[in-house]
Amino acid sequence: MKTTLVSLAIASAVLAGCSSTPSPSASAPSAPAAKSTAQSARVNLASASGSLVSGTLTVTPMGDGVHVAGEIGGLPPGSTHGFHIHEKGDCSAADASSAGGHFNPAGSAHGKAGAGAHHAGDADNLIADANGVAKVDAHFGGVTLGGGAANDVAGKAVIVHASPDDYKSQPAGNAGARVACGIITVAK
Repeated sequence: MKTTLVSLAIASAVLAGCSSTPSPSASAPSAPAAKSTAQSARVNLASASGSLVSGTLTVTPMGDGVHVAGEIGGLPPGSTHGFHIHEKGDCSAADASSAGGHFNPAGSAHGKAGAGAHHAGDADNLIADANGVAKVDAHFGGVTLGGGAANDVAGKAVIVHASPDDYKSQPAGNAGARVACGIITVAK
């Protein structure tokens, strides 16, 4: 029995020496997080699906993502609308369906930004004032502006929907028709 215990102790010591955890300096460096290479972009929203909705937005890198600001007019007074970045920079279809689905490089489920799983292109609903104008002040985390990384929003479409996003219906929140579309165009 004593020989068995000694043999186990020696085997444990040998195995412990073989399975050390590398020091932080010995570990492989992690890939640097993608960073925005553009300082700003503009979105000229044009009407889609027979609406009169239009507007102008600016996109700037901020913190862990991009900030989108501006005004959208031509909405019914007091109405609420889904607002998203979509995967393709194509507004050529009359109903803006050419913009594809929500921008979703991580393959996440649709949801409310800042409240669990959601697409990178998901944002809070917009609310029009009594004059049918919605002021946009939205942050999209985990994305970049320029640089060509998988999470780059440059060249993608911004869509305003006819109805509010319910933040749960898959894959797009049941936000209805696309009433405006514009491309995120990097300033030169």
